[in-house]
Amino acid sequence: MWGSIAGFILKFRLWLLMLLAVVCVFTAYEASKIELSYEYTRAIPTDNPKYLAYQDFLKKFGDDGNLLVMGIQTDKLFTKDFFNDYIRLNQDLKKVKGVEQVLSIPGAIMLLRIKNDSTEKLIPKPLFSAVFDNQEKLDSASKAFENLLFYRSLLYNPSTHTYLAAIHVNKQVMNSAARTGVVGRIVQLGDDFGKAHQVEMHYSGLPLIRTNMATKVATEMKWFLLGSVLLSALILLLFFRSFSTMLLSLLVVIIGVVFSLATMHLFGYKITLLNALIPPLIVVIGIPNCIYFLNKYHTSFRENGEKKKALYEMIRKMGIVTLFCNIAAAIGFGVFAFTKSAVLKEFGVVAGINIMLLFFISIILLPAALSYLPAPKARHMSYLTNRWLTNLLDHLENWTIHHKNVIYAVTALVLIFSITGTLRLKSEGYILDDLPKTDPVYMDLKFFEKNFKGVMPLEILIDTKRKNGLRVNMLGTFEKIDKLSAFIDSSAVMGKPLSIVEGLKFVRQAYYHNDSSDYALPNEFDLPFLAPYLNMKGDSNSKSNNVMKLANSFIDSNKQTTRISVNMADVGSVRLPEILQTIQKRSSVLFDSTKYSVEFTGTTVIFLEGSSFIIHGLQQSILWAFVLIAACMLYLFRSFRILICSLLPNVIPLVITAGVMGWVGVPLKPSTVLVFSIALGIAIDITIRFLVNYRQDQRKDEPVHDAVVRTIHSTGISIVYTSLVLIAGFVIFCFSGFGGTQALGWLTSLTLVMATLTNLLFLPALLISISGKKKLTMDN
Repeated sequence: MWGSIAGFILKFRLWLLMLLAVVCVFTAYEASKIELSYEYTRAIPTDNPKYLAYQDFLKKFGDDGNLLVMGIQTDKLFTKDFFNDYIRLNQDLKKVKGVEQVLSIPGAIMLLRIKNDSTEKLIPKPLFSAVFDNQEKLDSASKAFENLLFYRSLLYNPSTHTYLAAIHVNKQVMNSAARTGVVGRIVQLGDDFGKAHQVEMHYSGLPLIRTNMATKVATEMKWFLLGSVLLSALILLLFFRSFSTMLLSLLVVIIGVVFSLATMHLFGYKITLLNALIPPLIVVIGIPNCIYFLNKYHTSFRENGEKKKALYEMIRKMGIVTLFCNIAAAIGFGVFAFTKSAVLKEFGVVAGINIMLLFFISIILLPAALSYLPAPKARHMSYLTNRWLTNLLDHLENWTIHHKNVIYAVTALVLIFSITGTLRLKSEGYILDDLPKTDPVYMDLKFFEKNFKGVMPLEILIDTKRKNGLRVNMLGTFEKIDKLSAFIDSSAVMGKPLSIVEGLKFVRQAYYHNDSSDYALPNEFDLPFLAPYLNMKGDSNSKSNNVMKLANSFIDSNKQTTRISVNMADVGSVRLPEILQTIQKRSSVLFDSTKYSVEFTGTTVIFLEGSSFIIHGLQQSILWAFVLIAACMLYLFRSFRILICSLLPNVIPLVITAGVMGWVGVPLKPSTVLVFSIALGIAIDITIRFLVNYRQDQRKDEPVHDAVVRTIHSTGISIVYTSLVLIAGFVIFCFSGFGGTQALGWLTSLTLVMATLTNLLFLPALLISISGKKKLTMDN
């Protein structure tokens, strides 16, 4: 079969090259239209109950993740020149296209109780309406502001002299490429202010975090792609000592990268933190294909001296090997397509398809192009007799034959050590898990957590289970909300809760002439006097009812559900469920479950659900990858004993990596669990190539011992070189600015190092041991 395929490719090579060129033009056009993704909740499926609850919340109350916060720490805020410039800063922020609202001290209002003839109203009055011409007026206004307890812990922290401005960005802008410019302009205005007054500016909030992540992803993808190409070019040049061979191999992977980007666009996908890894991975996986093909071409040419025959042998012998190697690698990545997580599904689909496309690109382009190039010279094949590599393979042969028991003993000890380490593994993730602790975004987040207890949004929905339910026993319901808010506020990791209750307290304080001692929830004696100002049945658009405009943002249109909005610290996936459970217990005491339902949602909850969902999906993917790869190996070799021999050298490295993670303290999270399935799919390539070459080269009635030794020397050269390419390719990821990508880099490299050792030491020893002195065929 493969002989016929080889003949077909060589006979119609020109037509195949022309077809490939046409496809390249089309895919290059599609790849040019790829866009960055600005989504944040795509980790969980659309039918997930938490996702549905979040979408229902968005319909009722709007987005919770469009708030960017700007903070300063100074004791000079209420000095005239400083504050006047702060007012101008806030005015400039409001002018930024895409900014809908700025909530800050210069925009603070107080309510004044005004009587006009027979009517009485609460009229909002700006505290800081314009720049101040003297310090006395500013001191008077600041004193009035500090008397309004509504703003305390919300816009400022009096104990640390820290002040916050909350900037609301338009939802459509947030979900488009325009947000990079909007966020950049906001930061620029803040930085200009900070430089002018020599104060450090701090920025956080999901708009900033998402923008920073998206920018880093785009930048890193370009650098990693360039780095992987340059590193591969260097290794190829050192290996083959031929510029034409190097350029041909690079052309294969560059076409593969273009195909991968085109696939993303054709499927309607965008570049995310995860699938941004695909282009450099295509380079890393594609280069070994080229090395194995070229190695067989050079070996055959050195034996027979005929280029055409060598090309024929290259396709005939390496075609099936490379096909199954790519199938195994595609399975390692493609199993993610079976998960319900959109972001994992996209990664699996694109990676799986394009790893298979790499095979077709390689088997068409390499032999076709080589047929038009001059025959290889002696220096191009000198690597086949490399003295250092020959000595290394001689040592491997010696250990395999004479020290099998030592190999088994060391393997057993390492496995015991590793299994002990796996027992120490913990699963934990943070929203900013992937950013280094020295990153400005991470450090600014900690600044807000220290001074305002955090900026991560959490929403608590209280449903009365019937329309207009909030009007029934209104005061009783609000008292329960106030008690729950006080409980939340007592937490060290949760900021001041904002709800309709805080608005009512604000109104009550205003009614009693803004005395801070009257900042409390209205009681049954206050309601008759405050009713004209509260009037939940009234027109919320009335000028006399400005307070209720704010109130209505915390109550749905049916007056059935109200919300408590909380900003909290990035406490991680372990502590967050414990905190939510504590709040749930307190709410169950306060709210009768027959009359109320309490639900948690918001970006923080979606993150927790997404993180656990991805980890669970990845764990399932590893099992699927293992089963499917085992099925491929069984089909290829038709031998249960060979199946066991092929799987053990690849399971051992995974166990070792898991053990190292446990001992070093690397937690299980989406980026680290990803390692196992990817490494299994790539490492099994080494096993396939070794065993297929063992089968192809084994002579009739030849002892297993001799066949194994010859396979070590014939296949070991390409295995060592391709392993170096793979390891070096993944090491590039260690230079990432994302912790998860760094972990993916060094953990996968570690796994591949161990896989190379087990396949060149443990596997040959195992083949000899299970066969004794008899011939071991693939049908045994």
